[in-house]
Amino acid sequence: MKKLLISASVCLLSMAASAQETQWYLRDKTDNTAGISVERTYRELLKDRKPTPVIVAVIDGGIDTTHEDLRRVLWVNPKEIAGNGKDDDKNGYVDDVHGWNFIGGKDGRNVDFETAEVTRLYAQLKPKYEGKDRKALKPDQQKEYDLYVKTKAEVEKNQTKYKTEYQGISQFYKQYSEAVTTLKKALNVSKLDTTTLSKAADTLTDAALKRPVMGILRLLRQQNAPNTDVVMGELEKYNDQLKSRAEYNYNPEFNSRTIVGDNPDDMTQRDYGNPDIAGPRPDHGTHVAGIIGADRTNNLGIMGIADAVQIMGVRAVPDGDERDKDVANAIRYAVDNGAKIINMSFGKDYSPQRKTVEDAERYALSKGVLMIHAAGNDGKDIDTAANYPAPRFMDGSAIPNVITVGASAEPNTADLVASFSNYGKQNVDVFAPGKDIYSTVPGSKYENNSGTSMASPVVAGVAAVLKSYFPKLTYADIKRIILESATPYKTKVTKPESTDTVDFSSLSKTGGVVNLYDAVKLALAQDAASSGKGK
Repeated sequence: MKKLLISASVCLLSMAASAQETQWYLRDKTDNTAGISVERTYRELLKDRKPTPVIVAVIDGGIDTTHEDLRRVLWVNPKEIAGNGKDDDKNGYVDDVHGWNFIGGKDGRNVDFETAEVTRLYAQLKPKYEGKDRKALKPDQQKEYDLYVKTKAEVEKNQTKYKTEYQGISQFYKQYSEAVTTLKKALNVSKLDTTTLSKAADTLTDAALKRPVMGILRLLRQQNAPNTDVVMGELEKYNDQLKSRAEYNYNPEFNSRTIVGDNPDDMTQRDYGNPDIAGPRPDHGTHVAGIIGADRTNNLGIMGIADAVQIMGVRAVPDGDERDKDVANAIRYAVDNGAKIINMSFGKDYSPQRKTVEDAERYALSKGVLMIHAAGNDGKDIDTAANYPAPRFMDGSAIPNVITVGASAEPNTADLVASFSNYGKQNVDVFAPGKDIYSTVPGSKYENNSGTSMASPVVAGVAAVLKSYFPKLTYADIKRIILESATPYKTKVTKPESTDTVDFSSLSKTGGVVNLYDAVKLALAQDAASSGKGK
């Protein structure tokens, strides 16, 4: 389950990053650090140029529209009057001031949890093939029967796995919470940090009290966490993830689509949803939006990569697998309402209505819109493993207006590739910073997250800078410049989900990490050449 492409495997191990609170990825690249040179670019190359605002659509799970670092950079539909209940611009969507929500109902309710695509396939095939003998079926039915057997096994396996893990982590969370509460009371403190625990470990004589002190101190040091509250927060997140997977994602009996009120099997239907682009869980989309274009002028929080961007929110990704119909409609909505770049930090293993998505991608292509897609967090080679939306059409040809992005880390060492990142010499175009990325989260707060979900908006931000400062560039120009300017690395790295050592260059088409400074240099050269030809 790749829910929104934040890596669940690093959930409990990301606490060290939570304390850093730095945007390392904006720094200049060095021999030791694979930054993308954002601040240097503005300081040296763009200081005398004026940008033209560009609309970037974020197809995601929701964006906090009240965030202090995002309010000013949100796209505002110029022809729509907020809250009047009318479709002022006649685009088919009522009150779509900042974007649209394709997983909401007209009554204002919103889908939060959703099943995985494999669960939906299993639920669809079960009535047809449960208890059937494969040998008695026709050849075309046998193929579908095999899919039923495969999806059934996958769903049942995941049901068991996540229920077991959820029960285990819930028990640990309870024990940890009780121990922390007891120690705070016994030591008469409101916060248990490593300094307090170390002092208690040295001075306590009560063995019954010293034992939990040592245990919690050991956990904090293992996780490189400053205090028990940080660990508690991470445990809560992980507990919630496991609960949603156990009770919703792999539960064939669960159905949230009644909230939307559409016909989920009608791929032509577009007039559904509501204008609430935040939804009940805007954590992920808010983090993504901040990476692309958090306000660079307000001296608050963080710096987005692009300084002349308008973020359009298109909600289509629930806590579970997005539906192909919603993804296709989200792409079309973004294109029709002026987006030139679309960020897609989501993915899944099955795509039963793949053609519907591809038709929307072809539509975006016809309108010159560039799409940036996260490669996924399963540590697998997507040259051979399924990953949707795919970087290629069903006929095998590459999709010209898509850039597929893997996740890199800060150090130019064996850890340069993020351990969770998917890769592929043929199907991953480039890598970008995606580990320990500090950005916006709901409530005007900030935190680190890791995933190819974070790498994709880094590239979308670079693309937005290129389009805003060089508006004549086409989607093809921008893609070419981003790929040609990527910094190549021959670093020996540990292959994701493996102990094998490989060249970083073997993990993507470019073998490199995106770099804004070098991309802008190429754009400047192209601009100069074009100007020269025109004289």
